[in-house]
Amino acid sequence: MFVALLLPSSLPALTPEAFVHLPVEAIFGAAVLLALPRKARWAVTVPAGIGLGLLVIVKLLDMGFNETLGRGFNLVLDWPLLDDGLSFLKDSIGEGGADGVVAGVVVGVIVLLALMTLSVLRLDRLMARNRAVATPTVLALGTVWVLCATLGLQGAGGTFATRSTAGLVHDRYKAVKATIKDEREFAKEARVDAFGDVPADRLLTGLRGKDVIFTFIESYGRSAIENPESAQGVGEELARGTERLRKAGYSARSAWLTSATYGGSSWLGHSTFLSGLWIDNQQRYRTVTAGDHMTLTSAFKRTGAWRTVGIMPGVTKDWPEGKFYGLDHVYDSRELGYKGPKFSWSTMPDQYTLKAFERLEHGKPGDKPLMSEIILTSSHNPWAPLPRTLGWNAMGDGSVYGPIAKAGKDPVEVWEDTSSVRREYGRSIQYSLRSLTSYVEKYGSKDTVLVFLGDHQPVPKVSGENANRDVPVAIVAHDKKVLDRISAWGWAEGLNPGAGKAPVWKMDSFRDRFLTAYGPQPDARPSPSEKAPSGKN
Repeated sequence: MFVALLLPSSLPALTPEAFVHLPVEAIFGAAVLLALPRKARWAVTVPAGIGLGLLVIVKLLDMGFNETLGRGFNLVLDWPLLDDGLSFLKDSIGEGGADGVVAGVVVGVIVLLALMTLSVLRLDRLMARNRAVATPTVLALGTVWVLCATLGLQGAGGTFATRSTAGLVHDRYKAVKATIKDEREFAKEARVDAFGDVPADRLLTGLRGKDVIFTFIESYGRSAIENPESAQGVGEELARGTERLRKAGYSARSAWLTSATYGGSSWLGHSTFLSGLWIDNQQRYRTVTAGDHMTLTSAFKRTGAWRTVGIMPGVTKDWPEGKFYGLDHVYDSRELGYKGPKFSWSTMPDQYTLKAFERLEHGKPGDKPLMSEIILTSSHNPWAPLPRTLGWNAMGDGSVYGPIAKAGKDPVEVWEDTSSVRREYGRSIQYSLRSLTSYVEKYGSKDTVLVFLGDHQPVPKVSGENANRDVPVAIVAHDKKVLDRISAWGWAEGLNPGAGKAPVWKMDSFRDRFLTAYGPQPDARPSPSEKAPSGKN
């Protein structure tokens, strides 16, 4: 019971000092049991025991979410993410191992609830049998708590007299209320769109005739460029990519975007970037995708001047959101023709994904230019095993990757050491960047425009505690006029925003800026887009 009350909600705080406190909740609970008649105590002890067990479960969930997503567990919205976690576990340690973990968790929850309840019942019996000792003891502890709290006395772990559990319960209550309120307010916000009434013939006029590719690189965050254990390799890859593209006639500009998510939940980053709305939880995502708010991709669809497609190797079942994003066709993992092995969570290597895109869409003649949204997944946690770069004509149906996956590193072994995880993360980002820039170099044309970015920072084990949420973003084009339209943005030259004083924007601001830059120029009739914000946030 003592551990349950003082157990912290994050792993870094789980130290011996965390338990050098006097919790007021224990004193109050003991006083209540002493004050109640024997028969009435049953109505308190059993719920109290179950409540303490649930408290521990919530704190353990907080620990897990803080380690992976950099935030605590949301009691309203986050339950579906446990299923995603199970899928990731199956990809990392196999279905049998994942089933064993689930069984262990279920048994652990039952045992925890039972032990907590039995502990409260035992304490009640002890105090009932020794009331003469228990009563003055509780009074003495209560007096000590009041004195320590009044004087602000400090122990090894901070303030000695604590009420952390009461504070936690109060904070969760407020969070639930705020979540419910946010749902109503965001629904109103999503119905407002500065570009909703712009005529189709005045959208994206600066990109007509261009093949535009929006690409998200999984977990490509600022830490990939600035963390010493990954920065050198990634920085060198960005420099090589910039030079190769320059020789092929391309130029690039880059900057930073602050993502709405951290460590995972990539779809929140995707939807924030494309919708121009801040989508930082699952309820907001469901609300916006159920409506008709215009996204960058649906803006291309709305003009009627592009064929719009999605290349989604991470999607393994029907994906109704494709309609919201204005995609004429979505190629999920089942339609890309891959017959090779998975690389942990990633269903196929990024280079194969891009080759499939070339085979299925980009390399085919059409009566319209192409707008595509491509998700690259090889840099997804746990970053082992990793694919390697092959010749563009050597991949076939992907079977060639079999020996490569078998020879790769074991994710369990990689995760035993923080430096090892960070190195493998850096290698995965290098592979994704190399695949993408090589694709543009080989298959791009004078009409190719590439916008690529990270969806979020990697987990805290890689990015570090208290890391920000910034991700790199770059625009690559062969036509000089394309980059001339964003010259006022102040972005850095090349693919590496860390090489210059690139601005940092909130991710939800990009849509309006992009639609403004590539809409009618100032000498044309004004549109609502011209009221979009500009400059650094």
